[in-house]
Amino acid sequence: MTAPLVTVFGSLHYDIMVEAPDRPRKGETVTGHAWQPKCGGKGGNQAVSVARAGVRSAMIGAVGDDDFGRALVDNLACRGVDSRFVRVAAGAGSGMSVAIFDNDGDYGAVIVSGSNLSLGEKDIAAATEMVAQTAVLLLQNEVPEAANVAAARAVKAHGGRVVLNAAPARKLSGELIALTDIVIVNAIEAEFLAGVAVVDTLEGAAKAARMLIDFYSAAIVTAGGEGVAYCGRDGEAFAMAAIPVNVVSTHGAGDEFVGAFAAGLARGHQVEAALAAANAAAALLVATPERQREAI
Repeated sequence: MTAPLVTVFGSLHYDIMVEAPDRPRKGETVTGHAWQPKCGGKGGNQAVSVARAGVRSAMIGAVGDDDFGRALVDNLACRGVDSRFVRVAAGAGSGMSVAIFDNDGDYGAVIVSGSNLSLGEKDIAAATEMVAQTAVLLLQNEVPEAANVAAARAVKAHGGRVVLNAAPARKLSGELIALTDIVIVNAIEAEFLAGVAVVDTLEGAAKAARMLIDFYSAAIVTAGGEGVAYCGRDGEAFAMAAIPVNVVSTHGAGDEFVGAFAAGLARGHQVEAALAAANAAAALLVATPERQREAI
């Protein structure tokens, strides 16, 4: 029997991470004390998280014909992700980002999408066999929505489930919403989708999840160090407190959570069990220094 497959259709970014005492305010220059490169993008991070959870992971994406792109593809392969369908986009540079971390482990980032914006139906067509095997498709909002719709439509046609991490927040088409089985957002993104203020607490997350099922079949709303809430149209609803840890850096925590959750779903776990595993994976990540995370 073939092992369950999670396919991530999404973004790949080469990240430059800078450490500084504080994040600069408008017009301010601060002195940093360290920097390091990291292979990321929400799609890439989530694909690695799936593989780290011990589930078959595949990536459909696009990189530029440059050193960043080669590093991104090599990283996926080294981390156990099937990267056969990561395309080299002609005439476009690889996606990249610069993230600045402060002493509290919080960060702000700027993203340049580059080759990620070239993703489209052609990339789905090139990966037909993989799409047919997909148990769970992971999507994010860092690639064109038309491409996400095409990917979701193809996977649903073969009986797969679609999980949309609607980040960064943007207006979504009715078609993509209808194709989505579970949407995952944080409090800021939930505010945008629900159109009302959301308090970044466990109670606020639960309230937001209830509002989101007016549009989505099921919703997961994360509340950072507070925990996560779930609500489905079938009446299932619960909240789960975060696991208390000494936070070193929150960078990548959301992607780790999403990937681990998708891995649990692909294994056939119920939502609550998959969320518990995702909670644990995210807690381990934020408690681990960036330079040691590859050993997880």
